Amino acid sequence: MNRFNLSAQLSRIYGGDQLRPGGPASPVIGITANYGEQNAKLADGYYKQVMAAGGTPLIIPPLADEASLLATLDRIDGLLLSGGADINPLYMNQEPQPQLGGINDERDLPELLITRLAFNRQMPILGICRGIQTLAAALGGKVAQHIDRPIKHSQDAGRGVLTHTVNIAPDTLLYNIYAKAAESDEVLRLPVNSFHHQAVSDPGLRLRTSAQAPDGTIEAVESTEYKSVIGVQWHPECMADDGLPLFRWLVSEARTFRSVQRLHDHVLTLDTHCDTPMFFPQGINFAQRDSRILVDLPKMTEGRLDATIMVAYLPQPKEGEAFRDKVAFDVAGPKAYADLIFDKIEAIARQHADRIALARTPEELWQHKREGRKSIMLGIENGLALEGNVANVEYFARRGVVYITLCHNGDNDLCDSAKGSQTHGGVSQLGEQVIREMNRLGLMVDLSHAHEKSFYEALDISQTPIVCSHSSARALCDHPRNLTDEQMRALASKGGVCQITLYPGFLRTDEKATILDAMEHLDHAVEVMGIDHVGLGTDFDGDGGVRGLADASELSLFTRELLKRHYSEEDIQKIWGGNFLRVMRQVQSPEPRAPRRTAVSPTTPRLTI
Repeated sequence: MNRFNLSAQLSRIYGGDQLRPGGPASPVIGITANYGEQNAKLADGYYKQVMAAGGTPLIIPPLADEASLLATLDRIDGLLLSGGADINPLYMNQEPQPQLGGINDERDLPELLITRLAFNRQMPILGICRGIQTLAAALGGKVAQHIDRPIKHSQDAGRGVLTHTVNIAPDTLLYNIYAKAAESDEVLRLPVNSFHHQAVSDPGLRLRTSAQAPDGTIEAVESTEYKSVIGVQWHPECMADDGLPLFRWLVSEARTFRSVQRLHDHVLTLDTHCDTPMFFPQGINFAQRDSRILVDLPKMTEGRLDATIMVAYLPQPKEGEAFRDKVAFDVAGPKAYADLIFDKIEAIARQHADRIALARTPEELWQHKREGRKSIMLGIENGLALEGNVANVEYFARRGVVYITLCHNGDNDLCDSAKGSQTHGGVSQLGEQVIREMNRLGLMVDLSHAHEKSFYEALDISQTPIVCSHSSARALCDHPRNLTDEQMRALASKGGVCQITLYPGFLRTDEKATILDAMEHLDHAVEVMGIDHVGLGTDFDGDGGVRGLADASELSLFTRELLKRHYSEEDIQKIWGGNFLRVMRQVQSPEPRAPRRTAVSPTTPRLTI
């Protein structure tokens, strides 16, 4: 083909698959540009290696503009932090040393911002040379301004010349990448090329060292939180075939990231239990990214979480204790406390009606997703809120509550708790009346926290399926709060669901749980109960959260793990709330309900229960 024939070149493009719906599209890798002499510029090795690895490069100019940064992140699938000048030590609360090299103030703030924003979205990141230091500076590590070590780390030779070696630690992402490329399981000693005198001195908590030079200089870091984040001190973009494995890793992870994001575009994601209202007394701002809570609007957005069930958690007083002494607000009693929590949730929904709304039915959840709004459903954790009065079931039904967890840690007047003293020998007479009234009014009965005998009795009493909104598998972690395999099978046989929780002590006896432990509990529940009876109830802000799934912003990593385990899209929707919403429809559908009071936006019609 004549290379100067523009028409022929265009014909080849239009005749290919790229422009067809569903045609192939390589993941887009954003590469931070260097800056100098009023020019944004980039060495060709970066974008050529991205293309060689199967990605599409997009150069990101050094702009700290918020709208530009967010728009860029919406359009890329992976981030490549390129090399260049030193980072201003003032960003790490340090004064410059005499040996500090030239800094590039035009780059520092834009790159630190985009790194944190991409990290919070779980986007794959590869940092090179200056990029590894950017990772450390942005994620809580420390950078040494000057290396005073036996090995020369700023070579005079050409960029493609390998001048010293690094030792790659086993059991690291980096080791797996290069062992796979070398088709070897031996400990790796990799020749590299280096151009730096600033270096990572402490990776911090979110990163760990994965390679070092023989003189102890940190040469590579990676995520400690099961995230796709790697930083290297050398220049793989100048290493031809020896550098390509890192770019292939980045493009592969970016492809998975894109798959997860597209899946979340049309899958409804529901977390069936969070305790964020416990932090309301601290004056949290739900519309901002607040470090005091694990669930807020920015974190829900970053983790692609569509909806959460927020509970009014009521601690169970011990004998001789008063309820008002166990809560932060001065209230008359449990019912008033639950009302206060729901009032505050409704106030949040009113204040941010363009971004979030209360929901009572599955149909409302889907409508809010179509509108681009998050949803909050209301739940009660501990039937103590009823204050022994069956009529209060209807009262809370009118408030929009979707489930009541019958008890918490301690027996109450409804039933015995898994951590109680078997006061009733199961479900009390009042508890039986409450369950039947919940059936009548379309409220789900939640048996998380219930004693085994309470569980089986409630299962027999209820005329609609039961849920366990945040429980895990006792076969994998022997804790009385977890469900035995027999309980799981009984729950499934009645059409109910078990929502695996992220409370560390319910996943491992030593409480050092990670996302991998949560996935094992999920896989076990699927094996025992079947795919139609499982889901996720994080218990965020109720001490739930593990490494890899530490807050709502990381929940897309749960989807990534589901894809890795080859769950189908249909299965993923079932796990991500579909099963729970099936039960909700069954529970809510038997009879017409009385009108309820709820907080709605002016454009949203009031619904009935």
